[in-house]
Amino acid sequence: MGKTHPFQAFLDRLYLKYQSLGEGKLASYIPELAKVNPDWFSICAVTVDGRVFEVGNADQLFTLQSISKVFVYGMALEEHGREKVLAKVGVEPTGDPFNSIIRLDEYSKRPDNPMVNAGAIATTSLIKGTDPADRLNRMLAMFRRYIGHDVYIDMSVFISERSTGHRNRAMAHLMRHFDMIDEKIDEALDLYFQQCSLMVNCRDLAVMAATLANKGVNPITGDRAVSAHCIRDILSVMYTCGMYNYAGQWAYQVGIPAKSGVSGGIIAIVPNQIGIAVFSPLLDAHGNSVRGIKVCEALSQHFELHMFDLPMGCSHFLQTLENEA
Repeated sequence: MGKTHPFQAFLDRLYLKYQSLGEGKLASYIPELAKVNPDWFSICAVTVDGRVFEVGNADQLFTLQSISKVFVYGMALEEHGREKVLAKVGVEPTGDPFNSIIRLDEYSKRPDNPMVNAGAIATTSLIKGTDPADRLNRMLAMFRRYIGHDVYIDMSVFISERSTGHRNRAMAHLMRHFDMIDEKIDEALDLYFQQCSLMVNCRDLAVMAATLANKGVNPITGDRAVSAHCIRDILSVMYTCGMYNYAGQWAYQVGIPAKSGVSGGIIAIVPNQIGIAVFSPLLDAHGNSVRGIKVCEALSQHFELHMFDLPMGCSHFLQTLENEA
């Protein structure tokens, strides 16, 4: 039996350190999310040259939730270009909760960014297709390129979100009033609820993150998931807006692009180096995974991953792995 890679050993230690951490609560505003096991916990990382490191329940399926916003935003950028997307959705962090409707009625009339619910609904409404089935199939094909295999919708979560998503419906109607989305409100909302209900595991998330780190090319399959010219815009919005109203603290403490979801997933990207994913469904007051935050803080501190760290910086992370192996 070969020697354990030092990075794998570090992930193993992080897993053991935070496995017993019981802080946080399950998401309850979506009834199906309140039924999951709070002990689920996994960490996975995939390098841009295709190496996979994982520990914990890496095969456990859960729904993508708000992490989907990153990839649908990339799809909208690729289909329409930056200027058209900017006309409908801004890029400013809000400081407000992800489901806030207050800031829609401002002078710009746009939702502030594509990582809050209002902005994500507007982004989803931009996805092209001849009918709802065509738009859904095109979106599923996009996610398949990122993940490397077919992806499916958890219908119970979709129905749960659809039947309880009154706040999201209010946002959509307000955006229709301001002409930020077209009259096909129910179609846009259904597609948004469907993207949030896609089933993934922690390994899938890490491959998706690594694809963004690898300039849009899936490092496992070699397939291009998104155009390279979209990556800077995607990562910029993730860095400033990806962690709900904890985004400023995240940028200060961890310092790499990231996105969280209320099912307990977090993805983090070290550009040109590695994609990191953590799954643990116990959430803090901001809607972020408690264990996930701890793990990412520890990784950033130990490997000096913060984009302003010197002399290490993100660009030397893979070399560090080689030196430690």
